[in-house]
Amino acid sequence: MRVRKAVALGAALSLAALLSACSSDSGNGSGSSSGTLNWWTWDDKQAAAYQVCAKDFEKANPGVTVKITQYNVTDYFTKLTAGFVAGKAPDAFQNSVQFFPQYADQHQLLPLDDYIKKDGFDLSRFSVGVDSWKYTDGKQYGLPLDWAATGLYYNVDMLKKAGYTTKDVENLNWNPDNGGTIGKMIAHLTLDANGRRGDQPGFDKAHIKTYGFGQLAAKDFLGQSTWSSFVSTTGWRLGNKANWPTELNYDDPRLVKTMDWIRTLVAKGYAPRIGTFTNTVSDVDLLSSGKIAMETGGSWSASTFAKIPNIKVGIGPTVLGPDGKTRAVFSNSNGNTIWAGTKNPDLAWKWVSYMGSEACQSKASATGTFFPSIPASMDASAKALEAQGVDLSVFTDMLKNKQLYPSPDFNNGAELQDAIEPMIEAYFGGQKDDSVFAEMQAKTKTILNKK
Repeated sequence: MRVRKAVALGAALSLAALLSACSSDSGNGSGSSSGTLNWWTWDDKQAAAYQVCAKDFEKANPGVTVKITQYNVTDYFTKLTAGFVAGKAPDAFQNSVQFFPQYADQHQLLPLDDYIKKDGFDLSRFSVGVDSWKYTDGKQYGLPLDWAATGLYYNVDMLKKAGYTTKDVENLNWNPDNGGTIGKMIAHLTLDANGRRGDQPGFDKAHIKTYGFGQLAAKDFLGQSTWSSFVSTTGWRLGNKANWPTELNYDDPRLVKTMDWIRTLVAKGYAPRIGTFTNTVSDVDLLSSGKIAMETGGSWSASTFAKIPNIKVGIGPTVLGPDGKTRAVFSNSNGNTIWAGTKNPDLAWKWVSYMGSEACQSKASATGTFFPSIPASMDASAKALEAQGVDLSVFTDMLKNKQLYPSPDFNNGAELQDAIEPMIEAYFGGQKDDSVFAEMQAKTKTILNKK
């Protein structure tokens, strides 16, 4: 994602005018404006949210049917690849920056530049994500669909019983040497089976009732919703370049010290060991079960946390860094792309460009299950959720205060993930020591520079 200065949109067009603004006669395909348009996503919440836009699109385009299909993320990209090979991929689909370069290299994505130019489609309407979908050939292959950030979610009652306030959470700081104020809070929030706190005499780390913090010891090779919000405050960044890095900075002393600190939390009983909970147990499940008092989690879960029965969940910003003032949050933006093999490229563009309009994003994001990339739509989403008792200001403030930094585009993302995650898992599982980070960095250099 790229953080851009928010640009206010001009006077809103009528829905019918907006939907018909993209002419089907672009000279880049059949020009048909009827039939079924297939769009895929891995996100069940966005699949449901964009049905609203699909109905409006069909109404404004008689004879057109938009078929939205959602697959589990573990199967999604395998099915896409199979579709490419068989010539049966969807006309358009939600895409991840992790797989985008590979698809562009394979010529499976339709460049959008001609459509953008012909229709005068203003990319500055998006506050985030535009540059993430521009490839090394200089062409634009996608439009931003959403953006995401990380926050601190906590059990309000547990926090109060431990003697803390919401204000305390808002001003938490961190350092890799002693953990800062959040390190002290994590210890105090931890309870053993006898009700002793982690910082009290007699605490039994072998029998934990409630962990002070959630699953920081995780194999996530990007650390997006786990360790990145801590180490990023030190100035560390994932790649050796902001975009298209040639290696990832796993052997940086700042990251190594951060990971070592996480292992001390585990060793002291303040946070769960890797594998304590299965992959099917979500962050929401853990907080609602009372097994953890606080955790980092994605912005996409904010409305779900708010709906946990009988538990009030607070949302706080990620930690300030060792200097007590720097907050840095890794963010990414998923995109909307068109398959190069679609038999209906003009209709696919018409649908994708409508999904990238304020009219559509404001309606779809009213559910609060994702953050739209258009500022006016984000404001509408935040207001809709505020009426339901969900305060998203923690995340919107990150955007306004430019505390977000983008995930870099990089090559061979799937291979990178397959290679690095077992190494991180082995580190947190105790099978590897700090030397693994040099191995990881060397591995990324090999994979990222493969042609």
